[in-house]
Amino acid sequence: MTRLQNKVTIITGAASGLGRVAASTFAAQGSSVVIADVSDGSEVVQEILDAGGRAAFVHCDVTDEDSWKNTVAFSRATFGSIDVLYNNAGVMLGDDDDPVSTSVDTYQRTMDINVKGVLLGCKYVIPVMLEQGKGSIVNVASFVAHMGAATPQVAYTASKGAVLAMTREIAVVYARRGIRANALCPGPVMTPLLAAFLDNDSKRNRRLVHIPMGRFGEPQEIANGALFLASDESSWMTGQSLIIDGGITAAYVTPE
Repeated sequence: MTRLQNKVTIITGAASGLGRVAASTFAAQGSSVVIADVSDGSEVVQEILDAGGRAAFVHCDVTDEDSWKNTVAFSRATFGSIDVLYNNAGVMLGDDDDPVSTSVDTYQRTMDINVKGVLLGCKYVIPVMLEQGKGSIVNVASFVAHMGAATPQVAYTASKGAVLAMTREIAVVYARRGIRANALCPGPVMTPLLAAFLDNDSKRNRRLVHIPMGRFGEPQEIANGALFLASDESSWMTGQSLIIDGGITAAYVTPE
């Protein structure tokens, strides 16, 4: 039996990047997948269908309550339930820098998508999970929720710290009601999002020197962690942070 057999998963930001890889991985493991994104996800859906999986796309602006209401209604109407919520959508804006240089607009947009988006997803999916008596929530935070970033990115770092703290509280509130919530904390993975932020050799090399394994992560490595948190394999795990970072947070002195 596959690891997510007969489950239904909403994945935000699944039209590209880490979310897209996760969508294909979850579908291959038996889950029906709702691709929830502001970008067109029809290509991802077709790939999953061609591979024999089940998927559907719904336009979802994670910062908008009506959009979330529609996403939840669509998911239930299309697949009948919502067993897993994977809050993956996020931004790391190019002008995110230190506290002095970062604009308030950049800070607010980052918080709206990365934190408010997670909150709204939980707000509208948790009632469905309570009706069912079960559910797993996976919120994407970051290793920078545990330590400062080598390259200044104050808005992003603050947002991911908030996601981690929120995840712990959600986990405690619903621990006896069948709902688990865990945070996935990736290290640097070379997605288009990170590539846009690390837009020159100097920034990339500065980041690489802090990774004991000496390389950026692969999207599939993060999807595998998300799959574990979503599945019943992690059934006694809630309120935790799964760090997949090539050893960054374990290192005191990083080899040059």
